[in-house]
Amino acid sequence: MRAVVQKVSKASVSIAGVEKSSIQTGYMILLGVKDGDTKEDADYLVRKVSKLRVFEDDEGKMNLDLHQVGGQILSISQFTLLADTKKGNRPSFTKSAHPDEALELYQYFNDGLRAEELEVFEGEFGEHMEVSLVNDGPVTIVFDTENK
Repeated sequence: MRAVVQKVSKASVSIAGVEKSSIQTGYMILLGVKDGDTKEDADYLVRKVSKLRVFEDDEGKMNLDLHQVGGQILSISQFTLLADTKKGNRPSFTKSAHPDEALELYQYFNDGLRAEELEVFEGEFGEHMEVSLVNDGPVTIVFDTENK
């Protein structure tokens, strides 16, 4: 699994011009599920994301986590994170999990974050989405379960 976590001051997702979800301070997460990924991979990402300390404390140091700032999460499934670009100019997406498996792990990941008492909003799996965000910092962290 690969997760791109962006610290945001606001983010939203729309489908066909209609806003589905929006957040203020928090994380906008793009999640790619690879063929062969497991619930253990999702659990690993839940632990990393829920404890990630990238919000500034009183001294301006990135020392606070999402719980401490009352932040929210906007979680977006994005199979293109697993694109293979080694050959030619057209990316291959054969490493991405089958949509049924990917949806199950995407939902499992989001439910895991909710179990950590985090407020999670979602895009719409498999839909063409328009994502808007203001990356605060900018801070962008990439997690890949192949590199635990």
